[in-house]
Amino acid sequence: MKTWKALAVITAVSTSCLTSISSLRAAEHGDKAHGEAWAAVKQAVAVLHATAGSKCHGTVRFTQEGDAVKVVADIEGLNPGQKHAFHIHQFGDCTSPDGMSAGGHYNPEGHQHGLPEKEMRHAGDLGNLTADNDGKAHYEITVNNISVAGMKNPIIGRGVIVHAKVDDGSQPVGNAGGRIACGVIGVANAGK
Repeated sequence: MKTWKALAVITAVSTSCLTSISSLRAAEHGDKAHGEAWAAVKQAVAVLHATAGSKCHGTVRFTQEGDAVKVVADIEGLNPGQKHAFHIHQFGDCTSPDGMSAGGHYNPEGHQHGLPEKEMRHAGDLGNLTADNDGKAHYEITVNNISVAGMKNPIIGRGVIVHAKVDDGSQPVGNAGGRIACGVIGVANAGK
């Protein structure tokens, strides 16, 4: 008898939880107001922190401009005079000391790797930063294969990685070497 009562309680609770979860999903993905709220997000930011053994750090800003996204990066702690690969990665997870928790390049369309001048490339392929003699880089690029939070390859919640070496455009990921900085792309305070 106790077993039947316990089973009845478990069934009732499970049914209630499943109903609540499906209601949440409907509100999250089917609600017009929810979609409009995300569409209103036009600016994102990633604060990059050094991985183990690196001094690289900086800020990357993303601004939706019509169907394109302007990317502006200010990075320090680079090897003076050297180019460093710069990519959006699959996961906004910088918990591992080497940055590997960010996964591979963000590539929702399944393209081969390429430099920005190549139309068909990973959504996360942003090219190379060039450090000055003080190990600092300012980089700007406008790309049309991502969106901040829209329907086309949204980047909110993804990771940004700076690599130790230049991205030479080769397969599968540009021979860019280790990860020297990692940051997570979040919604920016548009008032700043």
